[in-house]
Amino acid sequence: MTAAASNERWLVGLDIDGTVLHEDGTLDPRVVAEVKRVRDLGHEVMPATGRSVSMTLPVIDRLGISPAFAVCANGAIVMRRDAEAPVGYLRDRVETFDPREVLTTIRSHLSGASFAVEDAEGLFRFTGDFPEGALAAGRRQVDFEELLAAPATRVVVLSPGHAIEDFLEVVERMGLHKVSYNVGWTAWLDIAPDGVNKGTGMEYVRERLGIRRDHVLVIGDGRNDIDMFEWAAEGGGVALAMGQSPEEVRAVATGVTGTDVDGGVASALARYFQG
Repeated sequence: MTAAASNERWLVGLDIDGTVLHEDGTLDPRVVAEVKRVRDLGHEVMPATGRSVSMTLPVIDRLGISPAFAVCANGAIVMRRDAEAPVGYLRDRVETFDPREVLTTIRSHLSGASFAVEDAEGLFRFTGDFPEGALAAGRRQVDFEELLAAPATRVVVLSPGHAIEDFLEVVERMGLHKVSYNVGWTAWLDIAPDGVNKGTGMEYVRERLGIRRDHVLVIGDGRNDIDMFEWAAEGGGVALAMGQSPEEVRAVATGVTGTDVDGGVASALARYFQG
């Protein structure tokens, strides 16, 4: 199957870390070239990432594209291009939730964990210790009680004292309600508003652009891409897991491409968008 067989526009959603970018943050020139080539064919190529807005826009610049939309914060924030905006994009849709129950529940189960809450403007309020660069530039250390005060686009929990299997077990045992969550490569938990994920963000964009449901291709490598993969596959689209993806991510993909080191995004775009 290739998109070249159709003259209609496709929507291409790309995860960033471990997909577009190597794990060390470097960008393969082959990926840049293929992204631009597919864009020049008339398709909409955009990021679909767990990153905050302030950490997503520089990657768009590095790719040399200006997509109409960008899905950030695992779907909780959708940015729309606007030439009049100070950074070139405006918040088109923002989903928030009350973080109080989630934070107090998790704190009672994971002693010693660090917590961060991202608000609708992209500011992270955090308590505990986060690695340098793990949160957006807009960050402020506060007391735990202050984390409970404002609506959140997401809650981040870091608990490096737990092995990934133990962390998953604790998370399942907590029985979180009315939120969506996924666990990253390490003991890192992202919690979003109920029913919000990369797939819901991409569907919002697809409807806004009027692109056919089966003219969607997404690529990712993490557990936070599972919902997006299921969304793409259920609509007859393409969902490609990077070669280094965990087995549970591969299991819901329609195919697998190369690793980030092998330029998996570049080879996938070259295969599906010939012309």
